[in-house]
Amino acid sequence: MSDRINIEVVYALPHEQVLLKLQAPQDTTVDGAIRLSGILEKHPEIDPGRNKLGIYGKLTKADAVLRDRDRVEIYRPLLADPKEVRRKRAEEGRAMKKGGGESAA
Repeated sequence: MSDRINIEVVYALPHEQVLLKLQAPQDTTVDGAIRLSGILEKHPEIDPGRNKLGIYGKLTKADAVLRDRDRVEIYRPLLADPKEVRRKRAEEGRAMKKGGGESAA
């Protein structure tokens, strides 16, 4: 059995997707993989202590130990609160109904 695992580190920006494949020691954590990948040098805005992190779409902690073929995902902060966006959309919908947003045909 090998003492190395194959992993990926991914980070998506609006116009660029970064996918880095690497081999790491078996006991590598999510934080360790991010640091080993070199992505912090290319994208200094990433802060493993602040950015949300995941493995295949499931949120995880920076100290989680990785398994062979795991994909570490680094998530960017949301620009808008989804709850606030839904609330505003609902308010606009109510305003349209009250204001006679429908036209007679």
